[in-house]
Amino acid sequence: MSISLDVEKLPTSDSSSEKTVAPEAPPDDKGGMPLPQDTERTGVVESSPEHEKANEPIRTRDFGFLPIPKKQRHDPNVGFKFTTLLNAVFGVASTFTVANLYYSQPLLIELANDFGTSYDRISNVPTLTQAGYAAGLLFVTPLGDMIRRRELLLALLVCAGSLTIGLAATKSLELFEALSFLSGIAAVTPQVMLPFAADLAPPHKRASAISIVLSGLLLGILIARVLGGIIGEFSSWRNVYWMSVGLHFLILIVLYFVLPDFPDKGLNLSYWQILFSMAKFAVTEPVLIQSCMIGLACSSVFSCFWVTLTFLLGGEPYNYNTLAIGLFGLIGMLGVMTSPFVGRFVDKLIPWFGTLFGLLGLLLSFTIYTGAGIVNIGAIVVTCFTLDVAQQLQQVSNSTRNFAINPAARARINSVYIISVFLGQVIGSSVGSRIFLQYGQRAAGGFCLALIGFALFALLVRGPTAKTWIGWTGDIKSIRRQPVPNHNDVERQAPPPSEHRPVPVPQEPNTAEDHALADEPEDETTTGTTQPAEEHRASA
Repeated sequence: MSISLDVEKLPTSDSSSEKTVAPEAPPDDKGGMPLPQDTERTGVVESSPEHEKANEPIRTRDFGFLPIPKKQRHDPNVGFKFTTLLNAVFGVASTFTVANLYYSQPLLIELANDFGTSYDRISNVPTLTQAGYAAGLLFVTPLGDMIRRRELLLALLVCAGSLTIGLAATKSLELFEALSFLSGIAAVTPQVMLPFAADLAPPHKRASAISIVLSGLLLGILIARVLGGIIGEFSSWRNVYWMSVGLHFLILIVLYFVLPDFPDKGLNLSYWQILFSMAKFAVTEPVLIQSCMIGLACSSVFSCFWVTLTFLLGGEPYNYNTLAIGLFGLIGMLGVMTSPFVGRFVDKLIPWFGTLFGLLGLLLSFTIYTGAGIVNIGAIVVTCFTLDVAQQLQQVSNSTRNFAINPAARARINSVYIISVFLGQVIGSSVGSRIFLQYGQRAAGGFCLALIGFALFALLVRGPTAKTWIGWTGDIKSIRRQPVPNHNDVERQAPPPSEHRPVPVPQEPNTAEDHALADEPEDETTTGTTQPAEEHRASA
């Protein structure tokens, strides 16, 4: 059995949930500072002078029978290092797993002809796929807080790949519809990876890690339409799904060899308690509620633009063909490629200000689009690029804020947030397209500007250091995060050996027991630092 630090539970600044903070680190034999662990590693279980390190047996098999590669087994004394390669694998896996949700959209005519049905009936396919995705967000992604993410991700990929074989092979429309719903449930892999990346990454690189996974998600939404359209044009629509089968099992093999067997969070909660806690977070955490309102509005704007862009470019005054319209998706992909820079930018900021800058970028983009989108094609090119950059900036910042609420509940908190984003996509595509078709491009642009205005209002009514539901309490000294002290800084703060006083050391919180849940206090001006327990007691 592993040895972990004792913990104490204290109320958060909003008194809406509990956080756990690490106690002060004891001095070594000479009264000096103990050596801090490698800040790049996560999943390390620290021992204390009162306890020897436990000889916990290292887990060697997934599902009780599948051997885990030696390098990916969890040693509580060593932990894992979240590498750039693993982060890139997460991004690529997100791209091609979420793409399964969107392959059918450019293939609807071919599907209708092959199954011998009407366009109205075949339009149920993308609807059922999205409904399955919503069910997966609600019922599958919270499992990330209950079980080991390695096993969950491998199981999801096996299910998704197997279901896609059925989509490629079936000749029954009813079965195709049922499999589309089930494949939507299994397509939540990126939403399991997102909080997993936040757990694996050290605090000072967390936003960068999140941004790469999110960029893969956005890229998958864009690239699925391009690949589906091109393959469907020059080959059978079934080959799109056979390609997806190959990609899913290739990703499965890669993840088998590179995915760390990071321990579960040891919450000892039942599945129904997990679902209940999601509902509780949705109504008791002001930061999460604020992020959900902003995410809903911004995803509506994003969806409205890309859905109505086809109507705008295909009609007067541009009259572009399908291929030319599809190339505008490549401009959006260029915006997605800026994700590493966006992540590093957010890592240096208080996340609240990252959200603000993202919303201001969206406001600028749609001001240009609304005023000149129907006059000059250059305005649309600029909007395609800046929209994706600004959307990434606000979404990475929002996710960083959400994951600071309670690291032991990151999967559940992310589920609540992504459900709001999903609802925003539905609103943007349905309401936005109706406004465009009935009233024109500028009316749709005005609708998007109104949504951005609502998001700005939701952000500004509660400042970055607020301790209340609404207001601007606290002192904002800078828009930049306070840096994590390095080892030399800690040593300089240590007392002389003769004093024999314990001095707290910043602890990397991501342990097997998740014993230090306050690595990012809800006061966003100190996000990325760990406060000593003595200060937490005083604030409580």
